[in-house]
Amino acid sequence: MSDFILERALKAEPFAGNQSKFARAIGTSQQNISNWLRARAKLPGEYVLRAEEVTGISRHVWRPDLYPLAEAK
Repeated sequence: MSDFILERALKAEPFAGNQSKFARAIGTSQQNISNWLRARAKLPGEYVLRAEEVTGISRHVWRPDLYPLAEAK
């Protein structure tokens, strides 16, 4: 993925690249954030709803495999 969502979220206000601040906001450690960035890993499911709340980035964008868009009827 060329636009890695975690990198994008960290660059935005109010985090401005601060991994510790983002980690506290979603309830995890800075070490986890660093590991996920290095591995370019998907955000674990248990953090998605909180990440959506603090960033305004849709849960579908964070994890489309867990939160697919509703199919049009």
